[in-house]
Amino acid sequence: MKIKSFYLLTLLCSLQGSLLQAQKTTGEKFSWTHLPGITQPLFKKDTFNILKYGGVADGLTLNTSSINKTIAACSQKGGGVVLVPGGLWLTGPIEMKSNVNLHLVRDAILLFTTDFDQYALVEGVYEGRRAARNQSPVWGNNLVNIAITGQGVVDGNGDVWRMVGRDRLTESQWKAKVASGGLVSADGRVWFPSAKTKLAYEQKRTATLEPGQTLRDFEPIKDFLRPNLVVFNNCRKVLLEGVTFQNSPAWCLHPLLCEDLTIRNVSIKNPEYAQNGDGLDVESCKNVLIEGSTFDCGDDGICIKSGKDEEGRKRGKPTENVVIRNNLVYKAHGGFVIGSEMSGGARNIFVYDCTFMGTDIGLRFKTARGRGGIVEDIYIRNIRMKNIVHDAIYFDMYYFTKPPANNEKVEIPAVTEATPRFERFYISNIVCNGSERGIFIRGLPEMSVKQIFLRDIILKTNKGAEIIESNGVQFDNVQLFSDKTDPVVYVENSSNIKLDGIKCNAGPKLLLSVNGEKSSNIALINTPATAADNMVEYSHGANASMVTVK
Repeated sequence: MKIKSFYLLTLLCSLQGSLLQAQKTTGEKFSWTHLPGITQPLFKKDTFNILKYGGVADGLTLNTSSINKTIAACSQKGGGVVLVPGGLWLTGPIEMKSNVNLHLVRDAILLFTTDFDQYALVEGVYEGRRAARNQSPVWGNNLVNIAITGQGVVDGNGDVWRMVGRDRLTESQWKAKVASGGLVSADGRVWFPSAKTKLAYEQKRTATLEPGQTLRDFEPIKDFLRPNLVVFNNCRKVLLEGVTFQNSPAWCLHPLLCEDLTIRNVSIKNPEYAQNGDGLDVESCKNVLIEGSTFDCGDDGICIKSGKDEEGRKRGKPTENVVIRNNLVYKAHGGFVIGSEMSGGARNIFVYDCTFMGTDIGLRFKTARGRGGIVEDIYIRNIRMKNIVHDAIYFDMYYFTKPPANNEKVEIPAVTEATPRFERFYISNIVCNGSERGIFIRGLPEMSVKQIFLRDIILKTNKGAEIIESNGVQFDNVQLFSDKTDPVVYVENSSNIKLDGIKCNAGPKLLLSVNGEKSSNIALINTPATAADNMVEYSHGANASMVTVK
């Protein structure tokens, strides 16, 4: 079928099949009609205006004390609304309290100070581990019934915290950065906001709090320990709605160990060059709704996490019962992401009716040896993508580690609690117009990626699909319109692979390449013999007994 029929096929794809039949075919565990429920917070109508507690909206006066006094008074009197009226409100860290709705009117801007001394060194969590951090601009621990709402802006002033490489900026941006102050590395390639940040970079320091270390040990590199913009830890009934969160020093929104979390109609904006500029990292949370929001970030867009390596496994708190719908992601390393810090596991996650435009990767699932954890029962449907830089759908168990070369003989480690697992992903009704590669699935020799069901998918890409060290992968009506690929589908050391109704450009030289002596039970079904000059080729120990053509 010709590429010019792509848009017609897109329409047909959305209409094909019924959900009931799909569940029978793939064994889906849950019905889309019974999604997890999320309890919303409720607040008294009493309103506390920060102006009455000494607030000054001149962009110069530090309002830390007045805002925190207002929040404390509201909570002490049983809760209600803390009103941030129109104006430019300069402030230091804000501590949320139970039963408080911090409400920003449309022309209100909370701008966080560039004075690093206003942010205390605290013990926190970063990338799944206990870490020394600067106090987050907005934070709260062990709270119930909290919200940030309205249509105003929360600006973390992140540019003053982040070091940045010259290659990430235009020449004019680089000149402006250097002129703003700070320091430049000896080779002229990296700008640092302060001497403490430069020292941490040169000494290759990390934020991780190792046994025996105290916060005092991190004072010489304090400025390097960039805070996440909003951190809520162990809170229940949390709502973020309508507000724009932008320019975060590190991650933007980081709910940790929260329950009944709703994020609705927010905008999250970070520069494309923002190091660790994630939009939303939901870590070890339960009962979560993310809907109607827009992301434009320097790192992952919507990301699911649950702790890192042994520390995450000991915590043992998966992110579970999550609904993600009607969101738009522009620039980001991934549109919807799980990992790589997923050591506590992730399960029962439903993603649908989302759009990714210009992200590096569309659906991104990443982990590595040492993480452990089980990611299972992930349901994704009705995703539209355009101009994806690398992969539309991506599974990889070699995140930030070196994978073996194709068909390279390697020593296989034993399976332990530190071995990660990806199991039971149900992905359907996906359309992507433009990416380097359509589908990439790569497990470990000791632990395959298992039970990945891909149905009713149309991908217009440069390369087709690669399946490596996987078990139980099913393609059902997967259409790979690939411009520069032979083969259309590459399989290596994988078993129980079902390719049913594969469609592609007319006339590729090779449809399927099977590699590796571990490959077995590969079925090519409902694909006409005229689809390619050669249907199947074998190499590196693979042979014709491994494939059935029907």
